[in-house]
Amino acid sequence: MQVVSVQPGDGPIVLGQPHGGTHVPDDIVMRLNENGRKLADTDWHISRLYDGLIDATVVQSHIHRYVIDANRDPAGVSLYPGQNTTTLVPLTDFDGQAIWVEGQEPSPDEIEARRVAYHAPYHAALMQELERVRAKHGFAVLFDCHSIRNHIPFLFEGTLPDMNIGTDGGVTCAPQIESIAHEFAASSPFSTVLNGRFRDGWTTRHYGRPDQGLHAIQMELSQSTYLTAQTAPWRYDARKADRLRPWLRDILDAIQDTVSELAQ
Repeated sequence: MQVVSVQPGDGPIVLGQPHGGTHVPDDIVMRLNENGRKLADTDWHISRLYDGLIDATVVQSHIHRYVIDANRDPAGVSLYPGQNTTTLVPLTDFDGQAIWVEGQEPSPDEIEARRVAYHAPYHAALMQELERVRAKHGFAVLFDCHSIRNHIPFLFEGTLPDMNIGTDGGVTCAPQIESIAHEFAASSPFSTVLNGRFRDGWTTRHYGRPDQGLHAIQMELSQSTYLTAQTAPWRYDARKADRLRPWLRDILDAIQDTVSELAQ
C-alpha cells in the first residue's frame, strides 16, 4: 500500500492533505470496533475538491487518521491543551465515542512503530517538496487542506463557519498572506473566521517559518459546503462543490500573487 503520494507542481504552493486517506491495514482494521470502522472522521473527498484549482504540488497521505494522525505532534503533545481533541493515534472519534475493541487499543510501542511507518514518510515527503519549491522560487507556501462536520459538540459549541483559516494567530505566515486569504474568504458567500476554534494544526506550526521563506496556512472547511450530507455515505455534491471551488481558487491565486510580491 502506498503511504503517501506526491503530485509535483511548478507553483510556489504545496497543498498538504493529511486526512483524506481511508486505508487501514488489515491487522489494524480487525481491532477497530463497529463505530471505528465507519471512519467517520475522514476529510472526505478533499483531494477531489482541490484537484486542478491551481498549479500546485499536492502531498497526500493515504493512511487513515485512526491508524495515526499525520497532523498531530509525533511526540504526542496535545494540539489544543485544555480542550477536547483527538490524539496522535485516536482512542475516540470526534464525538468522544470509543473506536477500538476493548483491550485492543494500540500500545506505546505500536504507536511508535506506526509513527515510523506512516507519520514520518508523509512529513518527509512534505518537507522534501517544500524545500524543492523554496529552492525554485525562493519561498514556499504550505496550504494545509482539511474538512470537518460543522456540528460536533464534543469539539466545539454551536455551528462551525464554512471557512476556518488558521495561522496560529499570525505566527505561521507573513501577515500579508493571512490578510489576503481572510479578505477573499470574507468576500465570498461563505461564512468565515480567522484563527477561531481551528487556529492551526501541528503541521502549520511545524513548517510555518516565514522568516526562512516557509509560510503555512490551514483551511478547515465545513463539509456542508461540498457534501450532499454530513453523514454516511459521505457523498461528494458536485453542485455544492462547483459553487465553492472558484472561491478556493481565488484564495490560492491571491496567496500566490501576494507571496510573489513579497519576494521581489
